[in-house]
Amino acid sequence: MTTTIDFLSHLNPSQRQAVEHYCGPLLVVAGAGSGKTRALTYRIANLILKHRVDPENILAVTFTNKAAREMKERIQKLFAEQLAMKEHGQRFDLLTEYEQTKLRSQVWRTYIKDLWCGTFHSLFSRILRFDIEKYQDEKGRRWNRNFSIFDESDAQSLVKEIVTKQLNLDDKKFEPRSVRYAISNAKNQGFSPQEFEREQPNYRGRVIADVYSRYQDKLAENNALDFDDLILIPTKLFQQNEQVLGYWHRKFRHILVDEYQDTNRTQYDLIRLLVTNGEDRKSEWEWQNRSVFVVGDADQSIYSFRMADFTILLEFQNDFGDGLPDEDTRTMVKLEENYRSCENILQAANELIENNTQRIDKVLKPTRGAGEQIYCHKADDELEEADFVIRQIRTLEHQNPEVNWGSFAILYRTNAQSRPFEELLVKNQIPYTVVGGIKFYDRKEIKDVIAYLRAIANPADTVSLLRVINTPRRGIGKATIDNLINAAQQLGTTLWEIISDETSVNTLAGRSAKAVNNFAAMISNYQEQIANLPVSELLMGLLEESSYVQDLQNQGTDEAEDRIQNVQELYNATLQFQEENEDVSLTAFLQSAALSSDLDNLKEGQTAVSLMTLHASKGLEFPVVFLVGLEQGLFPNYRSMNDPAALEEERRLCYVGITRAQERLYLSFARERRLYGSREPALRSQFLDELPEELLTTKSKILQVYTKIPATSNGKQNTTQNWQVGDKVLHKTFGIGEITHVFGSGNKISVAIKFSSLGQKIIDPRVAQLQKIE
Repeated sequence: MTTTIDFLSHLNPSQRQAVEHYCGPLLVVAGAGSGKTRALTYRIANLILKHRVDPENILAVTFTNKAAREMKERIQKLFAEQLAMKEHGQRFDLLTEYEQTKLRSQVWRTYIKDLWCGTFHSLFSRILRFDIEKYQDEKGRRWNRNFSIFDESDAQSLVKEIVTKQLNLDDKKFEPRSVRYAISNAKNQGFSPQEFEREQPNYRGRVIADVYSRYQDKLAENNALDFDDLILIPTKLFQQNEQVLGYWHRKFRHILVDEYQDTNRTQYDLIRLLVTNGEDRKSEWEWQNRSVFVVGDADQSIYSFRMADFTILLEFQNDFGDGLPDEDTRTMVKLEENYRSCENILQAANELIENNTQRIDKVLKPTRGAGEQIYCHKADDELEEADFVIRQIRTLEHQNPEVNWGSFAILYRTNAQSRPFEELLVKNQIPYTVVGGIKFYDRKEIKDVIAYLRAIANPADTVSLLRVINTPRRGIGKATIDNLINAAQQLGTTLWEIISDETSVNTLAGRSAKAVNNFAAMISNYQEQIANLPVSELLMGLLEESSYVQDLQNQGTDEAEDRIQNVQELYNATLQFQEENEDVSLTAFLQSAALSSDLDNLKEGQTAVSLMTLHASKGLEFPVVFLVGLEQGLFPNYRSMNDPAALEEERRLCYVGITRAQERLYLSFARERRLYGSREPALRSQFLDELPEELLTTKSKILQVYTKIPATSNGKQNTTQNWQVGDKVLHKTFGIGEITHVFGSGNKISVAIKFSSLGQKIIDPRVAQLQKIE
């Protein structure tokens, strides 16, 4: 008992209250950076150590497999430290390697091996391996326990086959990806095909319900489940079989759920069934030696597009708890002490999120000092925004020995915003990584469009031709392509030589001949226009004539919309390229694009600047965060402008971004931004106006803080200084440089300055308002 008290002494009072809770329901409202993983870990350890709960009677649900692994490792470490003191009288890290290995093995066998800890999908697929043969659905479909789990690609192929071959539907009206998305959403809401049809009795709903039903037939024929079935089928099984539910209810006496705000309705049904044994009457629930312990934060709910429903967390007190006000309840604990961020960052986050109405009231309380003010930068456009961010990163990295490239994160609302940052990072030879995604020029849709351009610029590029010959689909099948390739190989020529000859195609391609000839004519037409058309016009014409963007629009999914934005950003890149370069040929642009994804300087294990969407940043933290693109219509996005619920989710997303920052936070927006090829004026985000003014600083202040530039007594910079070779200076756009030459004298002076990333430029110091750095 003494060792248990000692190990709980590491917790703050709120954490300890949560961890020591034994039986009954408890909601832990865990603010950002408040130590929720620690609370979950110590709770499991406390159940086992103090209350002698068998590990196999504990079910701990995490949001990711990585979180499950981390939790098991932490629990293993806790028990190893306890055993080291108990059996050896000293700390674990002071034991010999042999003794440490022996202890870890003992802990694993005794405590970790039988603990059920993992994601919803991993845990309930494990349950299905035991009991799926006891289940049959409403149409009598059955599976056995050696079922396969189809990935998204398998699922897409099945749906496509049903839509285009079985039902001969118009795949523009019923785009297979869109239909698959609808089926997935139906499963996440717990709907069978029949229930989905009752929910959506219109023509489209009836057709999708039919596809859904046939899709389930195919899955059953293959003894396969998709990812959504791993949640839906256990729920249906528990609802139809009292014996099966009763067994698992008796087994899992203590249920813990992390990231509870990110659960969907089917996942909630699963937890409720296991906790209550299917009993609807709250008065009949038995809590002796039983608990449900959920951890979450409605203010960090940002996954509604995955059917997550944060109202499940808001309803916990009525569903399971005592339903009393916050100050009186015994079934809710708030973790409000933040161990991550400086006080100014937390105060900004608190004031922002208070504008939301659907939340549980809480305030993040600092455990650290005030820190630097938050810097808000107004950029001329997205290029100057990127230039500012990269200059700040270079300056901070140079001035602070404790800072490395891995200390910085650039967060944005959409993937398409990464391009200008990536290009400047490459130009400045700063290593970076795109977290939760792939680099701009490595994304599928960008590689597809670049492959079109490469096929036009270099007809011998067979790899690019093969990538796009049937992308989007033109009815050119694999057998036809194989025939064309074989002919080219036997004749010792390129694939283009074959497909650009109409007679050869008519001979080899059969029913696909017309499609191949049309494709070849399109490529040939643009090959003839290379010398006359700017890259931007060539790209725009190609996107339209190939129907590439139209195909994405027909898919009608969020993923397709994201891809369209990326293709539009590529068009922006061609416009920028034409503005900045003398050689604006297609070949020169393709070379520039290829170099933009060249990160040969990045060695394995080397630290790198992190670029990511705000959604991908959840759960991460960085010393310095740049939150960019804070403009109306971009962040918050335009779809939320007239939807109060959607706007609140956008605000939660902003709250998540702000609370990623530990030491310093930079916010930026642009006066105008290039969208869809044209420059459009931009309005600063309403979220900026919801932050307290006293916490924000401006450009003139920030330069004094970070570069120690002296100002004259009237606040203006001294522009009539005696400039000398060797002076270090700051230019508001080009950054820090060194004077190499001085021309003229008096009011007609100009200076040549060498900038580390931009080379040498001759500048009038009066116009540029150069600032000397001491």
